[in-house]
Amino acid sequence: MHLSRPFRAVVSALGCSLLATGLATSAHAECALNSPTGKIKHVVYIEFDNVHFTRDNPNVPSDLEQMPNLLNFITQNGTMDAGDHTVLVSHTANDILTTETGLYSDDTGIFIANSFGVFGPTGPQFPSSFFYWTDKVSDITPATADNTFALTTPEGANVPAPWVPFTRAGCDVGAFSTANIVLEREPFDVAKVFGANSAQAQESGSNQTNDFIGAAIHCASGSTFCATGSGAVDDMLVDEPGGYNGFQALFGLKYIAPVLGGITDYNGNAITGFNAIDFDPVPSQTLAVVETMLKQGVPVVFAYIADAHDNQAGSKLNTAEGTFGPGETGYVQQLSEYNAAFGKFFADLKAAGIDQSNTLFIFTPDEGDHFVGVPPSPANCDGVKIVNGNVVPDVPCTYPAANGQNGVGELDLGLSAVVAASGDKTPFSIHFDDAATTYVLGEPAPTDNSVRTLERTMAALSAFNPHTGQNESLLGTGLGPDLQGALVDPVAQKLLHMNTVADSAREPTFTFFGNPNFFFEGTSPATPAVGAGFAWNHGDIQPEIARTFIGIVGPGVKNLGVVQPSSLFTDHVDLRPTMMYLTGLTDDYQHDGRVILELLDPEVLAKALHAHSNTLLQLGQIYKQINAPFGGLAQSTLTVSTFALESNSNGDATYNSLESKIASWTASRDALTAQIKPMLEGAEFNGQAIDEQQGKAIISRGQLLLNQASACASNPANCAIH
Repeated sequence: MHLSRPFRAVVSALGCSLLATGLATSAHAECALNSPTGKIKHVVYIEFDNVHFTRDNPNVPSDLEQMPNLLNFITQNGTMDAGDHTVLVSHTANDILTTETGLYSDDTGIFIANSFGVFGPTGPQFPSSFFYWTDKVSDITPATADNTFALTTPEGANVPAPWVPFTRAGCDVGAFSTANIVLEREPFDVAKVFGANSAQAQESGSNQTNDFIGAAIHCASGSTFCATGSGAVDDMLVDEPGGYNGFQALFGLKYIAPVLGGITDYNGNAITGFNAIDFDPVPSQTLAVVETMLKQGVPVVFAYIADAHDNQAGSKLNTAEGTFGPGETGYVQQLSEYNAAFGKFFADLKAAGIDQSNTLFIFTPDEGDHFVGVPPSPANCDGVKIVNGNVVPDVPCTYPAANGQNGVGELDLGLSAVVAASGDKTPFSIHFDDAATTYVLGEPAPTDNSVRTLERTMAALSAFNPHTGQNESLLGTGLGPDLQGALVDPVAQKLLHMNTVADSAREPTFTFFGNPNFFFEGTSPATPAVGAGFAWNHGDIQPEIARTFIGIVGPGVKNLGVVQPSSLFTDHVDLRPTMMYLTGLTDDYQHDGRVILELLDPEVLAKALHAHSNTLLQLGQIYKQINAPFGGLAQSTLTVSTFALESNSNGDATYNSLESKIASWTASRDALTAQIKPMLEGAEFNGQAIDEQQGKAIISRGQLLLNQASACASNPANCAIH
């Protein structure tokens, strides 16, 4: 995660007592999870930043292969779904929000991250996508003058909060370093929650971060964690459907550590504040917090763990490198420490009576990455070998300098400078990323000549890649699927769920999904420069960025080992409804995802899910292909949109024709999903079997839509004239 760029610069210090050694009596014994098996008593939800199941180098075991304590726990007790996918853009904040809510980004308002663009009175502004759940855009960046909720439904209400079904069921919900459900930023989050004139709001910024940011317990009604004197405040959700009065929460380690009896990480360091953690906790910290919460009676915990490919340990790894390539010694060492922490975590929980027999475990990353660097040396290096299930150090990889620049690191490039040097003087701002959402000053229409010229200009740009010694298209044209990008404007952005009808000021003029070797910035540098601090790009559309995993273990989950992407397509929005079904709870809204029935034990499926089961599964899969940002319809759209925006025919006829086709696909898709979603939700949560004939008819229409779009993508030039 690019901490400095998306402004997630909040930080943690350590101190306090030992982990509890036994399972405490629940602080709120009435926690009433209603799982189909009746066995789930705890929920552990852990989101990684950019941890990979798939290998980044075919010779080097992947992140999860080098963490066998985690990988084996999942594959031996549950299922590793290796065919999960992100949303667009593929970044930490909106990917986490999608998994937390089961909603696509057009239903939350955060479709650009880790900051999002807003056309303000003085031009484009870029508020951070890391904020507290109830913040408004103007709370984050006053210059936007935008008083909509940052997390907004299409109707303009605040998106329902993910902890609410649990607390209403009497279950306290813990959160550690997880986006948007803990306080993220001082001073406005602290002032909003505690009061502008409160003692908490009078603390220095550093103390506010240390004391109140990064951790929370959202309490059930009557929970002893939020008893008088604990530091609890009202858990204010003004737009929650059905109301949310009488609930309280604890915010920050200043209050949480004492009510838990103290927290100590797995290296023996007491955790009393957040300043040294900086929203980049390693497993020895996060898992210690999760373990402590569970043992002390918090039955549901959401937590976050930092990536392993950036240097999280500093000088302790005996290297000055800030980031690593696959198989490098520092990367291997860090993964070894991650693996050890998971071994302790599972052993400690099992000793306390918390395991796969009574706990739902979910592990997933926010997104994948594209590594940027020279080929490794030696060419056959592997970093480690897996021998009889054990990770054994082997031939370390190194990445030597090339063309006078460091051998590991993204290629930073000032996109505005390159565009201007090409002769196009159109003024614009971008969200710094390899997927550069572009905001043309003055907000001209997508069909305006200045916009259309800028799109063509950017599509034609190239720059020198010092890692390869070659000139490369900035759009990735001609470089194969691992580097090929795309161009989309508001018409295609709508199909990809990259918009919000509640706040049109957030809509980019267009999005330049670029060659992921490059990280696009503003006016400098004018030529590519290796950014040695970051080497793993995401946000873009390439397969290694888009494809992730869901590891799921617990009562009601099949033990399938690894399910390959060729066998099952899922994406981030499917995780939430699956979790809700397994815990027997419901949300106050209709999900954009579906319950992943393929991973569940048939014995826990309700009667309505057994009725017409083959048609129901086919309906779910056609739904994914027409609606998911990486489904078949979206993939065809990316190809067609790119051809349209690059075109320069007389009267812009090609552009207009293809844009019209994309708009018609979106309308057809929306009409189909408006029928499919209530059918799926009705069967999953309301005991309503689907109408099989209606389901089959929708499947046929969905397949016809996919075929039409695919045919157009196979020959856009011909499609434009027919």
